[in-house]
Amino acid sequence: MAVCARLCGVGPARGCRRRGAAREQRRGGAGDSEPDTDTDPEEAGGGGATEDEEAAERIEGERPAPHPAGAGPAGRASLSLLELPPELLVQIFGSLPGTDLPSLARVCTTFRRILRTDTIWRRRCREEYGVCENLRKLEVTGVSCRDVYAKLLHRYRHILGLWQPDIGPYGGLLNVVVDGLFIIGWMYLPPHDPHVDDPMRFKPLFRIHLMERKCATVECMYGHKGPHNGHIQILKKDEFSTKCNQTDHHRMSGGRQEEFRTWLREEWGRTLEDIFHEHMQELILMKFIYTSQYDNCLTYRRIYLPPSSLDDLIKPGLFKGTYGSHGLEIVMLSFHGKKAKGTKITGDPNIPAGQQTVEIDLAHPLQLPDVENLRDFSELSRIVLEVQEQVRREEQEEEHRQEEEDHSQQAVSQPAANPLGGEGAEGEETAAGAEGTTQDKAPASRPFVLPMGVISRNEDYPRTCRICFYGTGLIAGHGFTSPERTPGVFVLFDDDRFGFIWLELKSFSLYSRIKVSFQNAEAPSREAFDEMLKNIQSLAT
Repeated sequence: MAVCARLCGVGPARGCRRRGAAREQRRGGAGDSEPDTDTDPEEAGGGGATEDEEAAERIEGERPAPHPAGAGPAGRASLSLLELPPELLVQIFGSLPGTDLPSLARVCTTFRRILRTDTIWRRRCREEYGVCENLRKLEVTGVSCRDVYAKLLHRYRHILGLWQPDIGPYGGLLNVVVDGLFIIGWMYLPPHDPHVDDPMRFKPLFRIHLMERKCATVECMYGHKGPHNGHIQILKKDEFSTKCNQTDHHRMSGGRQEEFRTWLREEWGRTLEDIFHEHMQELILMKFIYTSQYDNCLTYRRIYLPPSSLDDLIKPGLFKGTYGSHGLEIVMLSFHGKKAKGTKITGDPNIPAGQQTVEIDLAHPLQLPDVENLRDFSELSRIVLEVQEQVRREEQEEEHRQEEEDHSQQAVSQPAANPLGGEGAEGEETAAGAEGTTQDKAPASRPFVLPMGVISRNEDYPRTCRICFYGTGLIAGHGFTSPERTPGVFVLFDDDRFGFIWLELKSFSLYSRIKVSFQNAEAPSREAFDEMLKNIQSLAT
């Protein structure tokens, strides 16, 4: 009643038109202004014009005698939305969120009839989902803009965004977007190894569209025989699954051997004969066998792009990185106070997707020697190990100081003294100050070269860098056995590229920013991003 009073302009002065319609019915009229109970956008504006609605229009024209209590300053009753021209109501309703329109349709048949206007839904499709296609072409197929909004866009809105498929240790990156009159799931793949600066590759895994007015059609795009019947199920919040109902479309006439050679050309850009390293051949064959098991059914979990702040060393985001015989992998760089973390979005049997591959200690910048001395690996190793020992001492001192504070009776009223005289909190403050000073000054580039004996998949790495930090990298045996964090060097080249020297492996990884504008991928809050990061790491473990 409150909604009706607000929208129909009723009060003691005019009476509710719904009650007026009921009186008209008792007098033999055919008025029908009862609200609908279905709040689905598909129902907003549904149904055809009836004699009941025409009778309701006549009822709306009746004006009970004004009551002084409901009159305006000049003795006139307040105006009603129903007195506005229909074209103006179309503009007003079109500016409201589509999810609010079903409630509006429940008010009366006039509103419901106006909500059948396709102009309203065409605007909602454009403003809420970015559909810029000429939706008038839909009239040929008998599909209205309201059908597109309710049966396609609104129904599948929860799967839009960035996702990580559950493919064992390999992971992946899927972006589900509205593309014209389709919803398409694009799988993003790194460029062919070792060309880390090349753009990302992508291919469609599934698509959803309206073939007719009844419901949306889900089609699997996997394989080389064109789209075929598929299914999507939203399992729970931030998780959904896809299933192919015609897996014979994935098979090739030449059998598994032809399928493997085709996959190898697409995944690596080469043939097996071109890969001379026996261990690399084994890793490639293992990946093909493993991932082929998931060609008919996949589960996806939502991921977010990392939030940024003005204090970040560079803009966080997604990067492509070289990982030896495993090829190129996707890593998410995020900043957490005095730490920066690189989390794998795609992985391998040694370090699976979801694990934190590198951690950078922004409180401990490294002063590397000149180029000639930098070529000496033992010199670089000495510098890094000294910082590692310093970090270990500071951590022990911090633990000791924390224990002293916990046992102190005056911990709340006054800060505990540093028992080790000068390192603890003050040491942290000094390190943080050094970090801030380093970033504020934006140091000029300096010459850089890899030490002799350090292996790099890509020899075309930058020969100048901005700054270096102490960091640790995660290494493990096959199957993520005996994982351990080992010391290394984070090298910032520019805003879009960085590297990491793995001391124990004598290996160098080069990372290059993924320059793709992913849609619906922003985290709603910092807490939501941290929770997402924790979840994918726990699943990987």
